[in-house]
Amino acid sequence: MAESHRLYVKGKHLSYQRSKRTNNPNVSLIQIEGVATPQDAQFYLGKRVAFVYRASKEVRGTKIRVMWGKVTRTHGNSGVVRATFSKNLPPKTFGATVRVMLYPSNI
Repeated sequence: MAESHRLYVKGKHLSYQRSKRTNNPNVSLIQIEGVATPQDAQFYLGKRVAFVYRASKEVRGTKIRVMWGKVTRTHGNSGVVRATFSKNLPPKTFGATVRVMLYPSNI
């Protein structure tokens, strides 16, 4: 069996940062696979996040598109992180998988 050489960890787009009545679409909350505490999440601060999706129209020979973001800080006590994207993720992506890249690396 071939060894995996994946340069990313899977994550889920949970929601936007929000309070009781208002939400802030500029900040997305991401749950990273295998991360359960804020101390574990520290490793991922500054890492790039990619939301990869398929579109119906082909551009430059491919239908695959990517929205890029960056992990900015931790959120709460369960290992969730906050991420900002160059263009905010749409609400349709709640529950969708994102890729948390293992770069840029600081080790």
